[in-house]
Amino acid sequence: MNRKVAFSRASGVLLHPTSLPGRHGIGDFGPSAFRFVDWLLESGQSLWQVCPLGPTGYGDSPYQCLSAFAGNPLMISLDQLVADGLLLSGELAPAEQTDGPVDYGAVIAHHTPLLERAWQRLLGLTDVRATRFARFVRNAAGWLEDYALFAALKEEAGGAPWYEWESDLRGRDPGTLARARTRLADRMQFHRFVQFTFFDQWAGLRAYARRNGVSIIGDMPIFVAHDSAECWARPELFQFDDDLWPTAVAGVPPDYFSDTGQLWGNPLYRWESHRTEGFRWWIELFRTRFTLFDALRVDHFRGFEAYWRVPWGSRTAENGEWVPAPGKELFDRVFEELGPVPIIAEDLGVITPAVVELMDHCGFPGMKILQFAFDSGDTNEYLPHTFDSHSVVYTGTHDNDTVHGWYAGASPGDREHARAYLNSSGEEIHWDFIRTALASVSRLAVVPMQDVLGLGTDARMNVPGTTGGNWRWRITGDQLADTATVRRLRSLTELYGRLA
Repeated sequence: MNRKVAFSRASGVLLHPTSLPGRHGIGDFGPSAFRFVDWLLESGQSLWQVCPLGPTGYGDSPYQCLSAFAGNPLMISLDQLVADGLLLSGELAPAEQTDGPVDYGAVIAHHTPLLERAWQRLLGLTDVRATRFARFVRNAAGWLEDYALFAALKEEAGGAPWYEWESDLRGRDPGTLARARTRLADRMQFHRFVQFTFFDQWAGLRAYARRNGVSIIGDMPIFVAHDSAECWARPELFQFDDDLWPTAVAGVPPDYFSDTGQLWGNPLYRWESHRTEGFRWWIELFRTRFTLFDALRVDHFRGFEAYWRVPWGSRTAENGEWVPAPGKELFDRVFEELGPVPIIAEDLGVITPAVVELMDHCGFPGMKILQFAFDSGDTNEYLPHTFDSHSVVYTGTHDNDTVHGWYAGASPGDREHARAYLNSSGEEIHWDFIRTALASVSRLAVVPMQDVLGLGTDARMNVPGTTGGNWRWRITGDQLADTATVRRLRSLTELYGRLA
């Protein structure tokens, strides 16, 4: 069976929706998102890559979501709710901070009452929206019912994580849950409405992108957050003890980003339980992702071959061990159910021959990061002359500094190597990186928007291993309106055969 999905030569931009401009303190699925699709089309790009779209918790990271299936309410366009008649224009006083970095606390305080008002208006309607809402609730019941109850209980507990709830709720006593469903019926229905609205608006945005020849690449974390609906509702699928505490957690050993490794803290999967149920949870997760995206980047792919197991309570990720995972079995079941799927494997970090074998078995392309290319001579696998066409090249990712930030902080030797390899003076290092990525043999090339704009470290999206001040960067409307950048990117895209 040929599982390799043949990607056509193309290029695009990495920009999380929260980074779009707008008047409500955070990027959303409203007018700026549609304008960004137009911007991609004008600049010759046919790919839009996003980070995970799930509801974020402590730390605001889209890689630590309150649900693997649900969507982030903060991305719902309030302006679209006005257009739909569920809010009045006079109710939309802008958030206190309309431009600049996202202030998540202020955005939550601004959005939540407006979403509640929209929900109250929908209650009085009997039109097609109410019918579509009822259909969504039926179709998504497999994950939505657990999430709605989880979200309502979390509200009732003042935002406390599920593992701090009273024991009968924490352990899902049937009688206690039945009473909670009755007590919180209205709040559960509100959370169902929020999810319906999220997925409805996303479907409209994605349809617009597809009509204009833009494919959207989603992103799926390999692990779920400890404080998530899945860990609470399906504890048998995770490495928990009898008291529902993790016995070990996820991370990675010391690497490029951290001398002590990265202690992510996510619960690990109890793979024997997943195997017993035929990997059904994973199949449904992938199925739902491919209703949202045209292709999917799977974060930390090497964890499907072996994962770094760190004992619960460790302060760093240094003292872990590699434990085998059933990647081939899992993906064979996915292929049986869904057929060949367009997945990009995030294969960064410690990559062994066994990981390469799993990628080859699945037919998934890996990632090439140009910022990693200039620190170890001419044998470095991230130098473009070593690339295979079945790969995706990036100037950097959401975890990297910007190209300008990297160049400013690189050693003199690495900067000299980069200038020599790129035939660059270093004055427009971001364009030299972009040109090299687009010129490479990699079928797909993706550039973070910060690099397209030539921004410095202050525009960095995330610093791995830190929990504060990340995921806040936003583009401005003026930057999006810069026609010179559009023309230059389009010219290079056409020159190197990637024009949409």
